[in-house]
Amino acid sequence: MPPGSASASSPQTTADSGFKQASNPKSERRSIRSGTQALDEQLPAAVLTDELLFQLLSAEIASQRGDWQSAYAAQLRAARQTRDPRLARRAAEIALSAKQAGEALNAVRLWRELAPASAEASQYYVGFMLLSDNLDEARVILAQQLAEAAPQTRPSQILQTQRLLANARNKEGAFNLLVTLVTPYDNLPESHVALALSAYNRGDLQRASTEARIALAQKPDAEIAILTLAQVTPDKADVTTMLTQFLAAYPASVDVRTALARTLVETKDYKGAQTQFMQLLAMQPDNLTNLYALGMLGVQINQLQEAEKYLSRYVRALAIKPEDDRDPSQALLLLAHIAEERHDTDTALKWLSQIEAGEAFLNAQIKRAQIIAKHGNVNEARRLLQAVNAEGERSKVQLILAEAQILRDADQGNNAFLLLDEALKRAPDNTDLLYDHAMIAEKAGNFVLMEKSLRRVIELAPANQNAYNALGYSFAERNIRLPEAYSLIEKALLLAPEDPFIMDSLGWVQYRMGKLKEAEELLRRAYVLRADPEIAVHLGEILWTKGQREEAQKYWREARIKDPKNDTLKNTLLRLRAN
Repeated sequence: MPPGSASASSPQTTADSGFKQASNPKSERRSIRSGTQALDEQLPAAVLTDELLFQLLSAEIASQRGDWQSAYAAQLRAARQTRDPRLARRAAEIALSAKQAGEALNAVRLWRELAPASAEASQYYVGFMLLSDNLDEARVILAQQLAEAAPQTRPSQILQTQRLLANARNKEGAFNLLVTLVTPYDNLPESHVALALSAYNRGDLQRASTEARIALAQKPDAEIAILTLAQVTPDKADVTTMLTQFLAAYPASVDVRTALARTLVETKDYKGAQTQFMQLLAMQPDNLTNLYALGMLGVQINQLQEAEKYLSRYVRALAIKPEDDRDPSQALLLLAHIAEERHDTDTALKWLSQIEAGEAFLNAQIKRAQIIAKHGNVNEARRLLQAVNAEGERSKVQLILAEAQILRDADQGNNAFLLLDEALKRAPDNTDLLYDHAMIAEKAGNFVLMEKSLRRVIELAPANQNAYNALGYSFAERNIRLPEAYSLIEKALLLAPEDPFIMDSLGWVQYRMGKLKEAEELLRRAYVLRADPEIAVHLGEILWTKGQREEAQKYWREARIKDPKNDTLKNTLLRLRAN
């Protein structure tokens, strides 16, 4: 479009630029008016000629097409021509989007020149000075900003200065500059909070703690001071103590109580955290974060009735707040789990049906199918999974694996095998399909196919600890190739050192090799990590073999309580002729 041919029918662009087009741009001169009167007084008197409009339109079109150089040059030229700081700012934005620091700095310099009173322009400029280690030039501007700040806004200005300096490459120089800047305002707690945070960021924990304590001494009820002290204190036990003491004096502090509750969660004091979140909820009855936290903690400490109460409130409260973008999926999954634990199938399915399309949708449908199958309707469960419109290989494989597991649980191992066999024709190198294929082959007694599939998994994914463990455990269970079994499971344990099931496998192969002491030690450790019935059965057999029959029976009783239909337990008791 040639200059002079632009019409006034481009409201979006002219509005965005802050200009109004003159009715007769060749003869008329009209001041630019946009925004508030205060802003108007700082803007130049200029007119939007056809030529200037064309220039701005061309710049925006070039920017949208990815031609940042043309867009930047046009905006900067227009800014110099009109002396309008908004155009200089737009040029800076274009250069920043293109990651062109030098050009961005040139535009920011012009922006600041055209709008010397603009705090935003100064902030951008200081940011560039800090990134280029030009601390002296930054010092002049920052000192002026602090000096000119009103007394009531100076504390926040100090903290903002600290945040700016945190971006400097020269951390030591930035800290020393901060010390210089805040020294005239040494009586403000925020000065010492800023120094504490800066010292903490550069790893000086002693200085950080000292400055935070000075701030707290200056203003004992300052939440920002105690929260900063907590942040810079590495020992969580000390943090818990200081936050508790602060709350004893100032119990109404929501932020400090929240910090204490989160610290208790970090240290796994879930009941202590629960107490704090309950007090927070009493102070803020409709706070969604507190409701969710109490629900999660209830699940963690196995207070499922309490967890259900809070999670239900959380879901209901979220439903009447459409402006809140939190995803209720995790809460709904937990509510379904709680309902399933008390054998309330209808309620579990109700919660799961409320999970909409998103990250949790696939898991919700799989869970729905599992519940339906568990209650005898395997065909309906399969139809549900087959109706899910999955995108991507990973999601499709998840659905196939879930369907195969449902078939296995329903003693339809042959159908599960055929399902996986068909899936492997389409994705022959999918390690998840190969692994489950191997497990079904083993259960059917086809150990040759099992070993072939697991070795293929190991070849494709050398860090897959489950494949090493499964193959080694199969050898140990059949009491064959024990040295190789030990080597395979040892490799698995190196890949996952704290996995209790791999510990169980290694203990079991040690038992097969006659190393009863080592086997017992490892299985006891595994059972502490995970009180699983299979581990209990193995540990019980080792103890039985060692003559510790009363203790062996204790573990078997625990296994039977947790899983009355456990085949490993039944076979072990029959083989050992034990009650």
